[in-house]
Amino acid sequence: MASLRKLGEKIRKLRKDKDLTQEKLAELADVDPKTIIEIEHAKRKNPTLKTLNKIAKVFGNTSSDLLSS
Repeated sequence: MASLRKLGEKIRKLRKDKDLTQEKLAELADVDPKTIIEIEHAKRKNPTLKTLNKIAKVFGNTSSDLLSS
């Protein structure tokens, strides 16, 4: 499993590649904007699989894609 920092970096890169703000990604993934901020800054210790699935879906990926190196 990817480290929390690497997970956050990956989500940030995907988000910026799609030209999305943290708030827009949160809206599209149906999660609180604070969740996106905390994941990107490795402040959220254990994001749930449900949350990761929602975020991954926005990018056309799976949670496994986000967690892979």
